[in-house]
Amino acid sequence: MAHVRTDDRGSLLDRALEASVVGSFSRIGIVLRRRTQRWPELADAGRGLSALVTGGNSGIGLATAAGLLARGVRVVITTRDEAKGAQARATLLDLVAPVGGPLDRTEVGARLVTASLDLDRLGSVRALAERIDTLGPIDVLVHNAGAMFAERSMTEDGLERTWQVHGVAPFLLTMLLVPHLTMRPDARVVWVSSGGMYTERLVVRRVDSPGGYRPSVAYARAKRAQVELARELHRRLGGSTGIAFHAMHPGWARTPGLRTSLPTFARIVGPLLRSPAEGADTILHLALTARSGADDDPLAGGRFWADRSPRTTDRLSRTVADDAERAALWDRLVADAGVVPPGTTA
Repeated sequence: MAHVRTDDRGSLLDRALEASVVGSFSRIGIVLRRRTQRWPELADAGRGLSALVTGGNSGIGLATAAGLLARGVRVVITTRDEAKGAQARATLLDLVAPVGGPLDRTEVGARLVTASLDLDRLGSVRALAERIDTLGPIDVLVHNAGAMFAERSMTEDGLERTWQVHGVAPFLLTMLLVPHLTMRPDARVVWVSSGGMYTERLVVRRVDSPGGYRPSVAYARAKRAQVELARELHRRLGGSTGIAFHAMHPGWARTPGLRTSLPTFARIVGPLLRSPAEGADTILHLALTARSGADDDPLAGGRFWADRSPRTTDRLSRTVADDAERAALWDRLVADAGVVPPGTTA
């Protein structure tokens, strides 16, 4: 019998976990991968960096903000209103710098900023972008905010809500911040998608569920669009801006959003759910790990990630998108957001 090296065992186990789905997306996957792949610590990896995390008041967004703060990053979190921002700030300070803990609470507090952002209103997105200079430079933009809505509804901008919150509004924010991100030496944009996107193919004419609405399907379609958009952003803007555009999925994590949207699933899976911090781990990896500079470095962007590794975007042949559909997605987003992308003319 041939000798199997530790690295080979880790690779074989990783592939087995990926094929199993449950093993990959549950807490089992991250625990075994961290152990067998010997993931490096990211301690103090973010000194001097600044990040903006949307939806930073709960769940994976809160865990992402906490992980970044603990590693020296200056963090701007967005919430829908000032009250949620104040509560999130207090929670983060208690998590990262509890009284009597090793980190200085005042210093951590000085690196934590809250800002209002309502993705239901494109005017709110523009207002945040207009004051970005007052919030300081941004090296990392994390699109985390989102939700599964029980019924189909339209926003004040005339767009279907799931589509706007997960697609149009974060796309608009990205386009408005690209000039600022380009000025940073190693900027990254991370889209927090979902493993549920594997069930849907990108079909641009139905991204806003015009022919009937099911919450989980609308959500999966929007998350698929995020994954395809990260690839298209990398193709169109990655080389000219130096920004690395990534999409990832956090696995099944124990968050308020999961309990509210899928209570039966959350109850059945129960102990197999990841903690929010485990769900946020790959976001931190993408935000903080240095690029190698090699042509084939996956950290250069355009990949879909889970548990610190690039993953396939398709498990079923029927979900494979083509270049034409991704181009149509781009055109639809540009039109719905009412924005002129950097490098183009009106």
